Amino acid sequence: MNILVTRHDKIGDFITTLPMLKILKSNTDHKVIVLVSKINYELACSIDYIDDVILYTEDSFKLLGEIHKRRIDVSISCFIDTHLAFVLFLAKIKQRFAPATKLAQIFFNKRIKQRRSEVKKREWEYNIDLLKAFIPDIDTTFSRPLLDFKSERINGLKTIAFHPGFGGSSDGNLSLDDYINLARSISTNDGLKVVFTFGPDDGESKKYIEENIDFKVDIIDSKMSLVDFCKLISSFDLFVSTSTGPMHLAGALNIRTLSFFGDSLFASSKRWGTVSDEDKQNNFEVPNNYDKEYYLKVEGRLKELSNEI
Repeated sequence: MNILVTRHDKIGDFITTLPMLKILKSNTDHKVIVLVSKINYELACSIDYIDDVILYTEDSFKLLGEIHKRRIDVSISCFIDTHLAFVLFLAKIKQRFAPATKLAQIFFNKRIKQRRSEVKKREWEYNIDLLKAFIPDIDTTFSRPLLDFKSERINGLKTIAFHPGFGGSSDGNLSLDDYINLARSISTNDGLKVVFTFGPDDGESKKYIEENIDFKVDIIDSKMSLVDFCKLISSFDLFVSTSTGPMHLAGALNIRTLSFFGDSLFASSKRWGTVSDEDKQNNFEVPNNYDKEYYLKVEGRLKELSNEI
């Protein structure tokens, strides 16, 4: 059978589908096809447990044609909107699975009540539940890492990277000054390299860090492909960031993370925690007006991790 899995939004959202995709490919003989947004297309094409990739487009006729070419038997949509739902309906896919949410659910004939807003599971676990609605007895264990890009250490040193971006689902984060303070607190450790990375939309943050750093760090402007960025992240020993796409990439690579989340249930690690091993995750829910005591708690954990790696 040809199985289409759709998640056509941001980087981190796509990463939350990887466990279910790996489970599907590892336990069945089905052809695994994904439909993704432009930002995730190259990465999806590089993953060995994905057989084919469809690029999402707002052009309904073009999208419908691409879906027809694949002769899809079953679709599983981890995120829905009316446009994609209607195109899948027009494609006459016999079984169309989706969460029972939004008006768009009327175009699906297999609707699963999940109530994700209650945050009883992490996002990637809810996605596995959609797969289980299709194959109830499937073995849901999977091996990590979900992404595997080999990369050499930078200058042979152990590396801690800071990525202070504010994108994605992130509602909680430290100030840029406290990112600098964190980096400074470990900057004199022997055998340790400190790196700051910035995405295409992080120009102002990058400028501020560059103007206020008074110790040695490497500044990396991440204007590179997502695959190359994954190779870069895989060279790090610890990735410190807010809850955004790069954090999810680090989790998929199964490297250690120190991550900042909003302190609301919806934005917390209880929903958006990474797909990595639990012992690789160090998660903090950050209050909007956190104090010095809270910062020192984070710094203390960072110092412990820098001594462990």
